[in-house]
Amino acid sequence: MMDTQYFIVTILLCLGIILLIQSINTYRFRNKLPLPPSPTALPIIGHIHLLGPIAHQALHKLSTHYGPLMYLFIGSIPNVIVSSTEMANEILKSNELNFLNRPTMQNVDYLTYGSADFFSAPYGLHWKFMKRICMMELFSSRAIDSFVNVRTEELSKLLVRVMKKAEAEESVDLGEQLKELTSSIITRMMFRERRSDSGIREEVIKMVVELNELAGFFNVSETFWFLRRLDLQGIKKRLKNARDKYDVIIERIMNEHESRNHMDAGGGTDTSAITVEWALSELINYPEIMKKARKEIEQVVGNKRLVQESDLCNLSYIQAVVKETLRLHPGGPIFVRESNEECAVAGYRIPAKTRVIVNVWAIGRDPNQWEDPLEFRPERFEGSEWKVMSEKMVSFGAGRRSCPGEKMVFRFVPLVLAAVIQSFELKVKGRVKMSEGSGSSLPRATPLVCVPVAREGIKSLFSLEPKVNF
Repeated sequence: MMDTQYFIVTILLCLGIILLIQSINTYRFRNKLPLPPSPTALPIIGHIHLLGPIAHQALHKLSTHYGPLMYLFIGSIPNVIVSSTEMANEILKSNELNFLNRPTMQNVDYLTYGSADFFSAPYGLHWKFMKRICMMELFSSRAIDSFVNVRTEELSKLLVRVMKKAEAEESVDLGEQLKELTSSIITRMMFRERRSDSGIREEVIKMVVELNELAGFFNVSETFWFLRRLDLQGIKKRLKNARDKYDVIIERIMNEHESRNHMDAGGGTDTSAITVEWALSELINYPEIMKKARKEIEQVVGNKRLVQESDLCNLSYIQAVVKETLRLHPGGPIFVRESNEECAVAGYRIPAKTRVIVNVWAIGRDPNQWEDPLEFRPERFEGSEWKVMSEKMVSFGAGRRSCPGEKMVFRFVPLVLAAVIQSFELKVKGRVKMSEGSGSSLPRATPLVCVPVAREGIKSLFSLEPKVNF
């Protein structure tokens, strides 16, 4: 009898504990903030079926229906999509400490030796040390100034190559020419060589393009937890081959100069060239803006010499053209962070270890922030409002993990852009098509091919330049 009573009491006690736990969990759940708005997900694949071949465009389209803070499952991975300046500031400034890390992605993790590089390393002492070295050795004003002759010489070579095409009345692929220019500069910076070696330059170009492609490659095995041990796309072999090539180049750098400790010395090779290419595409389609930009160059530089880096501080309209280009065509259309802990953003709950995708491309086209957002209008970055307008952009990120190369970009891109439009008319049939290709650095879908025509008197300026043997 006692055994039966003891058994019944035990059962009732267990049931009571279970009901109590359920009540507590229900209470906590009901009092939790909701997740951000989300479309209907499908089993297993989540929201993958809603993403097109160009992710940032598909995410932007979804945000027009579900708002600037949106919750998506890409396979089994939870993501919050940020598509407005206000939401970006909430994430990157108001809650910065909770979003300082980047998520571990299999492709990037393998290519960077366990996220050991400056770009993807976890926030902490190691990352702070690398940032300090990176800022001193690569992106400080002193470091940037030390390579001014390299940039000048390689830019002169670009102009000579295009001039030869102009003399022969042949078309030129400006994208390829610009990529060769930037890779030559990066190669000389890395190897401390007086001249760019065509062999190593080609290796660097191929390496950077391949690394960018692999870093942004959609890895099915990572997206679905039950496939993580499989290599369905054969990407592991491609990753190994790419890293082996990278090792060879890094070893040469270490032998000839010093280790860069994985500080992304060549990270801007692709994006800087693509930014200039987009800027030229826009200027060709907007001849009045091209005319205004050339007029500023003539007023500041005159017609007796080519533009130089020292002129850039006086070329405010050229700088505005670059900013407007980055608004519409950011070098990185999205960037990714990860929440360390659960937190609240704009009245919504962001669970811990959620990937946060900031859609830079969408933010630059937000009609709530920009008047006529699809129109190319550099004037929005002129006058007393330019600082306010610039703060609306997140092309280089924000906070402690913002891109350290911004200063370099605004030295290099405006100079190349000004030199090309000062030297040449660029002839195309009709309008330049502005379709985007796929890739982490937002390339054009089709190359910018045009027929260059040397502007009046420009050839005599080439003969006056001491570093150009024309």
